[in-house]
Amino acid sequence: MTDSVKGPASYFPSIEKKYGRPIADWKNLIRTSPLTKHMELVNWLKAEHALGHGHANALVAHTLAEQAGR
Repeated sequence: MTDSVKGPASYFPSIEKKYGRPIADWKNLIRTSPLTKHMELVNWLKAEHALGHGHANALVAHTLAEQAGR
């Protein structure tokens, strides 16, 4: 039996399909941004890269959680 992906990562297939970039690229952009706060990063992705709010939020949440060691 295969476990389904849950949480922010469940958005990843649709993000890759809609925006044509791998998740690794988006995460690298977030990690290298001078911004550090969750909503600053979400708003930046929306304004500069035309991501929808849910997709931007999922990418930021997942990336920041990884950086925090969770």
